[in-house]
Amino acid sequence: MVKIDEDALICDLAETYHIYDYKRLPLSTVAVFSCGLRENSRIKLKMNNQLVSLEAMLLASISDRLGILAWFQSEDGQKGKNRPTAITPTLTRTQENPKETVAFESGEAFEKTRLRLLGGGS
Repeated sequence: MVKIDEDALICDLAETYHIYDYKRLPLSTVAVFSCGLRENSRIKLKMNNQLVSLEAMLLASISDRLGILAWFQSEDGQKGKNRPTAITPTLTRTQENPKETVAFESGEAFEKTRLRLLGGGS
C-alpha cells in the first residue's frame, strides 16, 4: 500500500484511526489497521483502480436508468431526440480516450485513404 500511494494511506489512517505517524508503530500493527480500512478508502480505491466507490457507481447507474425511463415518457423520448447524458461512463473512465469514428461515402474514398495511410498514395 505504501508503494502505491503513501499519502492516501496516511490520510486514511489519520481519518479512520487518528494515526498521524504510522512509522512509529510496529509494522504488523500498521498492516492490521491498513487491512481494516473501509472499502471506499482512498488507498483501497486506488489499489482497485477505481475513481469512486461501489455505492456511488450503483447510485449513478440508478440515476442514469431513471433518467432514461423518464426520457422515454417525454415527447423527445418518443421522437428519439435529446437523450439524457449518462453519468456512469465518466465514473468508469470509459470516456477518457474515445475512439475516433471515420466514415466514407464510397469504397473508392476508403481505398484512397487506406493507400495514403499505408504510404502508397497522396
